[in-house]
Amino acid sequence: MFNNKILLITGGTGSFGNAVLRRFLDSDLREIRILSRDEKKQDDMRKKYNSPKLKFYIGDVRDYQSVLNAVRGVDFIYHAAALKQVPSCEFHPMEAVKTNVLGTENVLEAAINCGVQRVVCLSTDKAVYPINAMGISKAMMEKVIVAKSRSSSSTVICATRYGNVMASRGSVIPLFTNQIRASQPITITDPNMTRFMMTLDDAVDLVLYAFEHGNPGEIFVQKAPAATIETLARALTDLLGVPDHPINIIGTRHGEKLFEVLLSREEMVAAQDLGGYYRVPPDLRDLNYGKFVEQGEVKISEAVEYNSHNTTRLDMPGMQALLMKLRFMQAVVRGEHVEAEE
Repeated sequence: MFNNKILLITGGTGSFGNAVLRRFLDSDLREIRILSRDEKKQDDMRKKYNSPKLKFYIGDVRDYQSVLNAVRGVDFIYHAAALKQVPSCEFHPMEAVKTNVLGTENVLEAAINCGVQRVVCLSTDKAVYPINAMGISKAMMEKVIVAKSRSSSSTVICATRYGNVMASRGSVIPLFTNQIRASQPITITDPNMTRFMMTLDDAVDLVLYAFEHGNPGEIFVQKAPAATIETLARALTDLLGVPDHPINIIGTRHGEKLFEVLLSREEMVAAQDLGGYYRVPPDLRDLNYGKFVEQGEVKISEAVEYNSHNTTRLDMPGMQALLMKLRFMQAVVRGEHVEAEE
């Protein structure tokens, strides 16, 4: 499906963008466009990959015109541009709205107007039962995707929803590793807190699956194991040869949950189990509001959400085996000083 086509990656200089780019660079795509605000990271990528396939566009998804310039002539879009750090979105919620909600509206509107074939948008487990500004903005983004899908007859718009991506920039694994190296105690909010664990490669597999199988308004979720934060920390200290490294429990931060949810009860009722994935069809109730107001759904009351407490739980050996799949951790164990996955 990608033969001689053009792919645009928004937020292409981030962890997800880089991972998707690496997978697609050797494909039969004719051109890959990177849209982002960071000219330094774009220049680093240009030198690193040195590929004639790559075209770089400086712009911001908040600005429709800069999005439009990058979208013209494109066949496929992977929309990864986002503000994703929970604390910064808490302090600046309108910035999260501008990028995650209005930015997505701009990308989808440009895609529809330019006749793009397929758009896959990146969402997060924090969009399910959201309690922080980042999650709320991503939940609204998903609503924008479904609404746009109703009005688009030619452009297929769908989404992928992830849990934590291990060793991505800003994530906890590089933080813990740096604390161990600096002989500082590892700082844990709550040792019983659980998080889904998936690699960047798993994330890209999900993107490819969505590109190939997605229908308008659908959300794809990959089944993933989870671990407690304490298990993750102990697995890291053991791998790095300091099993007795001190751990400080600092308490739950504002906007954090004890566990994350990838599928709500309401979604689990309608979700299709595809083996390694769940497919969530869009809520395409019409605008007469009957099904919102007068009619109910008994199954929803009986359903159970899919969360990081009830998924497969990793023990320490299982967590270590997953960690050692990461290029980042392989380099760290060799004693190399590396940055987070890009």
